[in-house]
Amino acid sequence: MTPTSEPRWLSEPEQDAWYAWRRMFPLVNAEIARDLGQDSGLSEADYDVLSVLGSTNGHRMRISALAVLMHWSRSRLSHQLTRMEQRGIVRREEVAGDGRGAEVVLTPSGVDMITAAAPLHVESVRRHLIDVLTPEQLRTLAEVGEVLRARMGAERKGSRPR
Repeated sequence: MTPTSEPRWLSEPEQDAWYAWRRMFPLVNAEIARDLGQDSGLSEADYDVLSVLGSTNGHRMRISALAVLMHWSRSRLSHQLTRMEQRGIVRREEVAGDGRGAEVVLTPSGVDMITAAAPLHVESVRRHLIDVLTPEQLRTLAEVGEVLRARMGAERKGSRPR
């Protein structure tokens, strides 16, 4: 927008969509996060890390790749991993033959934790989102998400635990 051009104000349907998004996302996310904490004692950040690592071969990933995949800064991920290491659910390991690289690895306790948490978490996702919408609404939501994901250049990688 240039200083002399008029703003492109939202039409009523556009404003309705924007307000729906702004209200919907934090409400649904808060319910699911609350359930996650009550059901498993995990934070959203804990679950995000555990679920990604749980879906990888060997339950391990380079820390730099994990930060990129999760769209987190290296600093944020490092702090999160430190908290998780203190609880014994992940550990950091040097990458053999690469003095600069490090991987994060799920410990057996971490594997147990994500294995126990995943069924409860998916039930919460169903209760607060999936089962509330019709199949048509779910398809639309998925399509919208894919358009926005692609527009932002984010990778589409599954992170469902095994």
